[in-house]
Amino acid sequence: MDAMIDIHTHYVPRGWPDLAPEIGPEAPWLRIESEAEAMIMMGTKEFRRIRADCWDAETRLRDMDADGVRTQVVSPTPAFFSYGTGGREAAKVARVFNDLALEIVAPAPDRLVPFCQVPLQDPDAACRELERSVANGHRGVEIGNHVGDLDLDSEGVVTFLQHCASLDVPVFVHPWDMASSPRLDRWMAQWLTAMPAETHLSILALILGGVFDRVDDSLKICFAHGGGSFAFWLGRMENAWHGRNDVIGTSEFPPSHYLGRFYVDSVVFDDRALRLLVDTLGADRVMVGSDYPYPLGERPVGEVVRRSDFLDDASRRLITRGNAERFLGLQGRAVGY
Repeated sequence: MDAMIDIHTHYVPRGWPDLAPEIGPEAPWLRIESEAEAMIMMGTKEFRRIRADCWDAETRLRDMDADGVRTQVVSPTPAFFSYGTGGREAAKVARVFNDLALEIVAPAPDRLVPFCQVPLQDPDAACRELERSVANGHRGVEIGNHVGDLDLDSEGVVTFLQHCASLDVPVFVHPWDMASSPRLDRWMAQWLTAMPAETHLSILALILGGVFDRVDDSLKICFAHGGGSFAFWLGRMENAWHGRNDVIGTSEFPPSHYLGRFYVDSVVFDDRALRLLVDTLGADRVMVGSDYPYPLGERPVGEVVRRSDFLDDASRRLITRGNAERFLGLQGRAVGY
């Protein structure tokens, strides 16, 4: 099988300037515990233990080689989006992390493709930071699936997506800031149920919110975690669009019409789920993603795609490499070869 492109990975720098003046006392910082381990802190609270694979290019490249990954998209960790602050403050945070991301990928520019973050709560500032980051070497942008109570069909986000389309900048949508309750605090239920639901809702917002009717079809947008529960419930959406059009018929066409407008990654961990994705969206709309280096990711990368016997060689090549080349604009370029 051809060397893969992994569309869904994250980074964390090995430290950054004090962000408390911008974000407040709950600002993230990194508690270094050894050369290879650290703890992400949110103010005084422990958030996530991480290892050197978050910031060390050499470690990443060894793991990529072991898994047959030639190229890796390196995106922000959503906990640092800072959408709950003011736009000016979030822009400062974005600049810090975007510049540090370039340092992380610098040792292997032919294999590590950086995606930036932007202050999505301020569309003008988001567009400015996107332009600055792309000029400095970022190839795409990762955004969260909502900003407070505003979904991806809000006017500001639509303006930003239109700008991404005009610049040919690919967009990766990652769920974040999931709802919390005592019922979701057990068993990592936020990650196991709320995260897929958030992703499903963000696709729903682009379809039923009429965004795909308003944004040029040159927009390249991908949703993490196989698009959440979207593929399984497309029939329910379709039925509702026809049966209660008076309530949800806000898109020009029924939901199935828009299947060719977005991509999803393959990190669904089960070949039956992957088959549903391919049957629903098409082999040309699924790309290998791993969620590397976090523990709920897939290792070896692309294992489900590798072992799925329902895929023919042409479909497998699309999912492991061809679709990502189109999404990232790598056809005929040196990056990743």
